[in-house]
This record gives sequence, structure tokens and C-alpha cells, in this order.
Amino acid sequence: MKAPSIVELEVLFDPVEKSASAVAMAKRVGVVLSGCGSEDGSEVREAVLTLLSLERGGAEPVCLAPDLTQSRVVDHLSGKVDPGVGPRRVLVEAARIARGQLRDIASVRDNEFDALIFPGGHGVANLLSNYADKGVVCNVHTDVERLLRAMLARRRPMGFICLAPILAARVLGPVAGVRITLGSRACEPAKHAAVMGADVRPCPLRDIVVDQKTSVVSTPAYMYEDARLADVAVGVDKAVRMVLSLARDRRPRPEPGPMERPEAKGPQPAGLPTPAGDPILRKRPG
Repeated sequence: MKAPSIVELEVLFDPVEKSASAVAMAKRVGVVLSGCGSEDGSEVREAVLTLLSLERGGAEPVCLAPDLTQSRVVDHLSGKVDPGVGPRRVLVEAARIARGQLRDIASVRDNEFDALIFPGGHGVANLLSNYADKGVVCNVHTDVERLLRAMLARRRPMGFICLAPILAARVLGPVAGVRITLGSRACEPAKHAAVMGADVRPCPLRDIVVDQKTSVVSTPAYMYEDARLADVAVGVDKAVRMVLSLARDRRPRPEPGPMERPEAKGPQPAGLPTPAGDPILRKRPG
């Protein structure tokens, strides 16, 4: 009889149905989308690779997008703006990637996620911010900025892919000097990010830059025009794995055993030493 392969063993011992408690303990990661399409929304490949890596890492990805009107629609075959196409809703376009399962970012509470990840694409510069028009003095979407500041305050990790680190540079650069990468430091977004207050580092296509102080992780992806999908996948997977490793474990503390509960011990007899770790019983005499 042929011995099962490693892959077969993983399938055999990986339960198909996880318990409700196991699902509840998974790290919840918000994936912020900006439509659908590299030239006018989210970069589809980066978004899908992010979702795949999150699921493989045992996390619970939740897709988010702002409910905005997208007036600039690009024909991805010609690479030009299509004047014959009417405005589109960003939330509806992002639903193409999320298979209809996503939330309006305005409804998200500040403490709802253990981590955030932003795929790239030109929607970062046109919808999540107005960087495409304003450059270094751009404004970031109100709810995106709110979540970035809340995650920084709570020391929860954030991942930024391709052009998305420009959001971190604009919001977190002035207050935290966040360390990021946009690939080569010679590209214009990298120069702008440095002016915004970010610590910009060069980074190979398949690698990541980690700012331990702010728990910000970034990878270049398609900032390199000659990037191959296989190389982008390596960088995105590294970034996602690092974000998950920096996120705090959401597992609840184990329940005390029957003999460890205070009511099981009964009253303390007089004259016996009290437990050193009990803050209530360690009172000064008198």
C-alpha cells in the first residue's frame, strides 16, 4: 500500500468543518478595496493574492470599500479613459472582487479588525485619496484616514501593497515617520512619500519592508513595471504573513479549572499566608 503524500495527509487531518469557537478566534483582517481594475480601482491580482494568503494563514478576511462615485473609468484594453462609460459606484465595482461580500468602510468601527491590508491600483490615488491630482499635499478619504490613525493608536498591524504605501506616508508619515517602500527610491511616488514625512526604503520585488515601531508592512508588487505574477505573489504572501504574525492572538484566556476558581477554595483560614499574587489580599496592616 502506497504511503500518503504530505499534501494528502494535510487534507486528511484538516477538518472540513471548523467549530464556531475556532472561527470566532480567527484574526479578522480588513482588506480595503477601491473598485476593480488596476488603472482605475484596485489591482485585481494583488487583491486576490492578498485574500488567498489570508485564508491560507487562517485569518478571516473582510473586504471593505468606500461608497463613492467613480467618474473616471478606464478601458483596460486600450489603457485610455473611456468617455462613453457613465459613472460607477466604487462599492459595486469592488463587489466584483469580493464576490458580493463586502462592507461600506463608513460602517466599520475603529476597533473592529486585528489588522488592515491595502492592495494597490490607481484607485488608491483617485478614490482612497486625491494623490493623482494633488501630489504631496493630497487628502486621504476620511474613513481611510480614521482607520489608519485608529490602528496606529492601538498598535495593530497594517499592510500596504504597490502604490498603497502612499496612504501610510500621507497619514502616518507626519506623526510617526513611518518606514515604507514603493520599490525604487527613484520613482516619483517614493520621492513624494519622503516629502510627506515617511522613511522610504528601496526594496526588491519579492521582498518586504517592516516598520516594527508602527507595525507597518509594505511590498512593491507592480511598482516594478516588469513584475511577473509569480514574483508579486511571493512579495504579497510575505507581507500578509508578516502582518498576521504581528497581529495579536484573539484566543480567549483558558477557563480556570474547578479547583482554581475562587469559590472552590473557600474562605482563607486565619493565620495562613495569603497568595502573593492576590492584589486584594496584599493590603498593608491597619
